[in-house]
Amino acid sequence: MAYSTRVANERRQRTVQTAGCIIIGDEVLGGKTVDTNSSYFAKYCFRMGITLKKIEVIGDDEAEIVEAARRMSDHYDFVVTSGGIGPTHDDITYQSIARAYNLPLIVHNQAFEKMRRLSKPHPSQPNFSWDTPSPALDAKKRMINLPYDEGIEDKEQVQFVDNELWVPISVVNGNIHILPGVPRLFERLLEGLRTILLPKLKNSEGESVCRMSFSTPLAESAVAPFLTQLAEKTEPRGVKVGSYPRWGKAQNTVTLVGRDKELMETLAPEVEKGVQGRRIKDGENSPTTPQSPSFAQ
Repeated sequence: MAYSTRVANERRQRTVQTAGCIIIGDEVLGGKTVDTNSSYFAKYCFRMGITLKKIEVIGDDEAEIVEAARRMSDHYDFVVTSGGIGPTHDDITYQSIARAYNLPLIVHNQAFEKMRRLSKPHPSQPNFSWDTPSPALDAKKRMINLPYDEGIEDKEQVQFVDNELWVPISVVNGNIHILPGVPRLFERLLEGLRTILLPKLKNSEGESVCRMSFSTPLAESAVAPFLTQLAEKTEPRGVKVGSYPRWGKAQNTVTLVGRDKELMETLAPEVEKGVQGRRIKDGENSPTTPQSPSFAQ
């Protein structure tokens, strides 16, 4: 695939309305590691008013990473990857995304200096030296061996968003942001990216999507006809209708999701009447009265 600096710059400057997330790691697919980063990213996008269109989980396979990165970069404005940027042989995200766009890998000098200053050798490496070549030093440098385009300004493709962390966000093809899989690092870097993202949003204040929730004692099958009619009326106006069974609870949940808060407020009384329920705070628990397994449906 031919890489174009011009295309990368165009994607870097475009308005951010949609997002995609690629979770990378054999350990996730094998059940050893529970992925929490995709959930955090989904909530992050919701808060920022970005429509998250797709989440994929793939293994440490170069061909799969190449294909997923290219496809998501083409389809979505803001793409995040999680995982595969550690010091071991199976951490291949940087090299795979570099291959996707025929870019060289370089040891980034500023990232290396920040690593030296902010990280400490592991207790099992008492004789480690930053100045003496060694397999351990080579392994550490794998974590800052970044895809690089000489035609793009350095600060636009290697972003340091947290002064207490040496870990950079490598930005490839203008809209692919490569993040670590460690949840606390993923979350901190993502939050640090907020100030860079805000000017690119359709609403530069980062106004979030609004979710309105309703608790109903009725089974989903009982509210289905009303919700179908409601969706036909509201979804062309940008308000989605959702229904969620709550197993083990006495109440199910119906939601309205959209950006037109004024419209949603006018719909609230109609929804309460239609589902014979009440509006609740987002995340509020329904009563925990036991129910039969078939109740929710």
